[in-house]
Amino acid sequence: MNLFKEILPGVRKTLSSATTSDVHALLNCMLEEDVISKEYHQTLLQEKDRDDLARKISLTLVEKWDLCLNTLVPHHCLKLYGNMPQDTTDNDVQGEKHHSKRQTMDSAVLNENSFLDLLHSNIDPLHLYSLLDTTLSDEDEESELSTAGLAEYVLKDQQEKQVEDIFGKILICGAPAVSTVNGSFVVPLTSSPANATSLSHLHMQFSVTSISPIGRNFVVPGSPGNSNPHWVSLGAKGTQVISGFAVLPQQIINLPVGNGAANIILCPGKCHFIYFSEVEINFSFQVLESSTHLWFFFFFFLESVEAFSASLKDYFHDVCKFTGMEREVTLDHLYIDGVLMQGQTETKSGKNVIKVVEKELVIYNLEEKEKAAIERSQIFHVPGGKELETKVIVVLGKAGMGKSILVQKICQDWSNGKFSQFEFVFWFECRRLSLPEKQYSLKDLLLGLFVKPQEGSNQVFKYILRNPNKVLLIFDGFEELKDHDGFTHSSNCQSYKELYSIRELFAGLFQKKILNGCTLLLTARPKDKFNQYLSKVDKIIEMAGFSSQQVESYITRYFEGLPYCNDAVKLITDCQYLFSHCYNPVMCRFICLLCEMMFEMGDKDLPSTLTSLFVKYLQQQLTPTQTDATVKKNQQNITRLAQVAWYLGENNQNALKSNLFPSKEVKEFALKYGFVLPFTFPKHSDNGEEELGSVFSDFVIQNLLSALHLVLAEDIKDKSLTKYLSLPSRKKKPYNWLDLVPRFLSGLLYLQHETYLFSLSDENERKIITKKQKTLLKYIKKIQISDLYPEKLLELLSCVYETQDSYLLQHVALRLKPDLSFLGTLLTPPDVYVLHFILKRSQKEFSLDLRNSGIDLQGLKHLAGLKNVTSFRASVSDTVRLWESLEQTKEYELLRISIEKFGIDPFKAESMKDVNDLSGLVQMQDKMIHCCDIHEIPAIKNLRKLEFALGPGCGLQGFLKLVKILEAFPSLQHLDLDALSENEIGDEGVKSLCEVFSQLTSLETLNLSQNKITDLGAKQLATALPSLTSLKTLSLYNNYICDAGAENIAQILPSMASLRVLHVQCNKITDVGAQKLTDSLRKCPHIKSVAMWNYTIPYGILERLQQLDSRISLL
Repeated sequence: MNLFKEILPGVRKTLSSATTSDVHALLNCMLEEDVISKEYHQTLLQEKDRDDLARKISLTLVEKWDLCLNTLVPHHCLKLYGNMPQDTTDNDVQGEKHHSKRQTMDSAVLNENSFLDLLHSNIDPLHLYSLLDTTLSDEDEESELSTAGLAEYVLKDQQEKQVEDIFGKILICGAPAVSTVNGSFVVPLTSSPANATSLSHLHMQFSVTSISPIGRNFVVPGSPGNSNPHWVSLGAKGTQVISGFAVLPQQIINLPVGNGAANIILCPGKCHFIYFSEVEINFSFQVLESSTHLWFFFFFFLESVEAFSASLKDYFHDVCKFTGMEREVTLDHLYIDGVLMQGQTETKSGKNVIKVVEKELVIYNLEEKEKAAIERSQIFHVPGGKELETKVIVVLGKAGMGKSILVQKICQDWSNGKFSQFEFVFWFECRRLSLPEKQYSLKDLLLGLFVKPQEGSNQVFKYILRNPNKVLLIFDGFEELKDHDGFTHSSNCQSYKELYSIRELFAGLFQKKILNGCTLLLTARPKDKFNQYLSKVDKIIEMAGFSSQQVESYITRYFEGLPYCNDAVKLITDCQYLFSHCYNPVMCRFICLLCEMMFEMGDKDLPSTLTSLFVKYLQQQLTPTQTDATVKKNQQNITRLAQVAWYLGENNQNALKSNLFPSKEVKEFALKYGFVLPFTFPKHSDNGEEELGSVFSDFVIQNLLSALHLVLAEDIKDKSLTKYLSLPSRKKKPYNWLDLVPRFLSGLLYLQHETYLFSLSDENERKIITKKQKTLLKYIKKIQISDLYPEKLLELLSCVYETQDSYLLQHVALRLKPDLSFLGTLLTPPDVYVLHFILKRSQKEFSLDLRNSGIDLQGLKHLAGLKNVTSFRASVSDTVRLWESLEQTKEYELLRISIEKFGIDPFKAESMKDVNDLSGLVQMQDKMIHCCDIHEIPAIKNLRKLEFALGPGCGLQGFLKLVKILEAFPSLQHLDLDALSENEIGDEGVKSLCEVFSQLTSLETLNLSQNKITDLGAKQLATALPSLTSLKTLSLYNNYICDAGAENIAQILPSMASLRVLHVQCNKITDVGAQKLTDSLRKCPHIKSVAMWNYTIPYGILERLQQLDSRISLL
């Protein structure tokens, strides 16, 4: 217990000033040396109270003191220098003092408590430091470095400051220095180490200014004849040679830098590595006594760490330079940042109240998109995140939205000096990790599958483990990972030494069990496999593709410098359907590519559908190079390659091993024409061979070939074909890897007479294709189109559009229901184009609900301008913005039409933005009166029901703003302020509302339930309510109204001739107030029902009152 008492104060003091990373380093070391178990290690990591943690660590050290001496503080570090002569230059008194202390050291016996006794004795601390042996092994060195912080508290003494300077702060885990400092140090100046009895005879002055970005340095022995030892790479940064010392001292000497942390170590015989803080250093030495010929070399700690970081940057600088295109184009030339937004999620419930659907992304309107937009440089900013915990950031975007290109740009930026918070960036393509039979350790994953360190891999890995906050791990294409389900619930991956599957390693990283503190950047598709994990991530980035301006910019850059640049840009922009697909960066690239191929061959007509576009792409790829001898072979190869595409797609894959191709000829064909790209799967931990494979060059190509297989395959009968269209009448969200297959399948079946497709099939196969086409027609005719959910309706419209069959188009147009709601359904530019195209063909009139659909301004303009669209609803702010745009372009007729068609009834305000939007609409009406001769906006005039549900946070603030515009709605009949979250407008809100009662002449229902209204508010209401001459229902349910308030309300009931229903239940009314209301009812034959139950009314009283008047309700 005495040992515990001695240890505890120092441990407590150390932990009180240590960073969390320092504490974790100490606990990790204790685990590695088997001082504590894995379970206890996890317990200590979770301990938040530093005092309790100090007690637990101290008790552990006491219980395993011998083990700690052998591991954390090795015995051979305590060797005594018994033959240490007196320095003759000292005066007698000083020499006698040193001699006395040396004798004390010589006679020291290392029993159980002798280490602490030795440290707390009056021995010269400079002699004490010389006990360190300089022949530590690598393993002992690691233990020493990990626990030196614990030793610090024992040695730290304000009266012996030199000890702290020399030894006190060896353990540095990347803690940044706060400022540039100056300092001094003492070192013995004698002809031999045997004479070194004191460190007080040489005074080295140094100043700290700058050295390098990483600043990890150490000092090694040198000789005058060898200024560049064989282990020092030429040109190593931070290397400095200083002469003037005769012999190296035999002690390890620390030079404290920054905030007291040791950044430089002088090593006499063997180089010992040590971590240093991130400062930049330049030392100057002033020798106070004569000495000659001693070399000190200063250079970065672990040159291999810096070399590996540099090799990563070199790698990314090379591989990220060009885009993966058919012609060599630099990424910098063609890259355009698409729309990046910080995403938010919401939980949507289905018809079954018990079952809750997983979280989905919130769909923004135009104004919200602008507010949520972020720059690429802001991706890694995670406000509010725990500093020392793993940060998980996910980038969500549909296939082709440019997620991989964004990752490529991030890696390029890092190689050019941006995102400097990371020293290491690892980019993993999940498709390369998709072989489930392979296992890896964390070290294999980081240093074996990617750029490999040329040397010092152990040192690099140790550095990564100790500095996880400097590591960025990118997993690109999460949906391509195998066996992803349930990885957040359990993981056996808790050690960085063991072998695990990729799934287990990823689970360990995601659950913060290994490399805790790193940054994980994931890319995935929305509404796909990753949706179930959205609640676990720290930040969501949504990729919305290109805006129309960015599309035009991309197309212009693509054709820049070509003689037909202007013609190509015009050709694409004039083809509205294909141009609408250009919001998707990959589609935009393909359309530009095909347009380029056509211009090169003298063809200047773009196809009208996606299917015909990509069929033409296949034709352009194959036809110019094939001969009569190769035509048949190519046809066979494309058919067999289509089978491979379908097989992989069904298994959510796009990559395969080389030996899985049907034949070598098919593989060479696919590689030759760019349908697939060469690919390598990472090697297994047990062997050094990488497995060769191929990956489809693009998801669109794989989708097209998969659809081609469904068309040509004889084993896929016409009756089984329909299940691949994925158009059920019920709402269903399949994880559909080949989401373009239904569109391509429909298009291909109606392109069977196209010359190239015709050549791929014989007469018998063409008969089968004809049967499949008829099957498709029958299937679509049987669909109950009015029952389709919005997502499925849009899919059906796209499939029918791809057929370009007049009968099918007309059939669908005539069977659309008149009220089409796309509320909460994302409408992309192609969706809007197809919807517009089919609605235009119909003779029916339609009402559209486009709220929360993310529709762009151009799409809103086109749909609102359709003659057979008689009314529409959309985001108020987006609609106002449309009107302002039409006013600026002087499209007054379309402005007038869109104003007449716009409606907002009923309107529910659920946020301050909703209130602001409504206020902006009222202001817009005033503006239109003055500039466009439009006297009123029908949406304002015809608003009949207004719900207010802002909740307690901003309920009063929002309501006070709403009250100011209530008089602008002359037809308002229903004002509902009852919300589940309670608005709490209180008496202040009631007072403001009462001031406008006289303007609300059409108001029939007023619901003020659950708003914390007291007797004061009831009194204000009683004064103003008679002015509501049309009021039929008044609800004051669940407020704070007492008898006084009930009496005030009772007094005005007779004068409210229109009132039919009154709700005052669940207030604080007693039998007194109830009697007042009952008495008033006798004078109010027009009132039909009064709900009066209050828990404060004594039992039996309300029943008796009901007997007197049956209009009183007990509910």
